[in-house]
Amino acid sequence: MRAARYEGPGNIRVADVVPPKIEDDTDVLVRVTNAAVGVPDMWAYRGFGGYEPGAGIGQEFVGVVHEVGKDVRRVRVGDLVVSPSTWSCGRCDYCRAGLQTSCGEGGYYGEPGSYGAQGEFVRVPLADGTLVVAPNSMLGDEMRLLPLAAALPAGHHAALAAKVAHARTVTIVGDGAYGLSAVLMARRLGATDVLVVGHHEDRLEVASEFGASAVVLSRDIGEASEKVMSLTGGVDSVIEAVGEQSALDLALAVVKDGGAIGYVGVPHAVDGLDLGVLYGHNVSLAGGIAPARAYLPMLLQEVVDGKLDADAILDLTVGIEEVADGYAMMDDRLAIKAHVQF
Repeated sequence: MRAARYEGPGNIRVADVVPPKIEDDTDVLVRVTNAAVGVPDMWAYRGFGGYEPGAGIGQEFVGVVHEVGKDVRRVRVGDLVVSPSTWSCGRCDYCRAGLQTSCGEGGYYGEPGSYGAQGEFVRVPLADGTLVVAPNSMLGDEMRLLPLAAALPAGHHAALAAKVAHARTVTIVGDGAYGLSAVLMARRLGATDVLVVGHHEDRLEVASEFGASAVVLSRDIGEASEKVMSLTGGVDSVIEAVGEQSALDLALAVVKDGGAIGYVGVPHAVDGLDLGVLYGHNVSLAGGIAPARAYLPMLLQEVVDGKLDADAILDLTVGIEEVADGYAMMDDRLAIKAHVQF
């Protein structure tokens, strides 16, 4: 089969590889119909994450079940399925608590010993605890389901961590897929005013389409802070969707006393955090890796019903043979998120 392979920083190649097969009785093989280039994929592309040359890559996909292990009970051959970027058992204390990313038996697609999702087929371990079945009416329209694999759950997770609720005011720092998805989630949870701070005019236009009441285009933390404060006087909730020190500093600068910061930006350039600021102003800080499997059933239904539409974050479509172009364009900030169509 044809599949993307990581060959070093800035080097993604497509090669013929041996298709995966059922290895455990709880496995499922999925024929991938649509995949996406996600945040962890881009960090690997930039040389972070510990990937070895020749490793499979990709964690976000939608597809059709091709083969099932003998102990699989919840999915069948022919089912259209959505997967979070991690697999999980569905039985342990963490899974039952909705924290599937901490499952002791879990893992990530593309980690050593597993297949990445940017290939024609992928093996899904622990399929009953991992996959979510979508209505077959969505066949041919799977692109609408792709944001469910990571971006929409991340936005929802951040909004919950930031205590977004009815009548609260919100600032979102970051105009990538997670930040833009957070706009939809904040509106969904009843926020009255949602302001987005970003670096890219075209992405901020998407934020407005998603329901942002105001946007701030700035690369300077002081300028951005002044603009946010002049527009809001401070906000109840801040969603940090970047993972850099400047984004965290901005969040701390604009959150009201007693407010909350929710973070889902993958930390990659954070020097430290002054707990005294949080303590002195009674600001809460929460977040982390989104347990997408916990949120998928609820969010899937809203996508199917047409209440939730994040298609606009998938602003570049490539075939598997052109997947390296998708990585390059995302790295150059010429695309928000590449959609790989098989």
